[in-house]
Amino acid sequence: MKENKGKNLELAGRMYDTSDYQKNDELSNGLAMTHEQASDSYAEGEIGGKVERSSGAEDEFNNRGHQ
Repeated sequence: MKENKGKNLELAGRMYDTSDYQKNDELSNGLAMTHEQASDSYAEGEIGGKVERSSGAEDEFNNRGHQ
C-alpha cells in the first residue's frame, strides 16, 4: 500500500515536459496530447473559427448549442 501512495504522489505532481513527446508511457502520452490540445485551442482562438490543417484543408467548428 505504501508503494502505491508514493507512486500516486509522483504522478499527481508530474507536469508536462517537451520530452513527453518521445516517451512511450501512458502518462507521458497523455500529457503530450493534452498539451497539444491546449496549444491548438489557444492558437485557434474563438470557438466559431476555422481549424487550419497542415495539409492545407480547413475545418469549421460546429457551434450548434453555443449561441
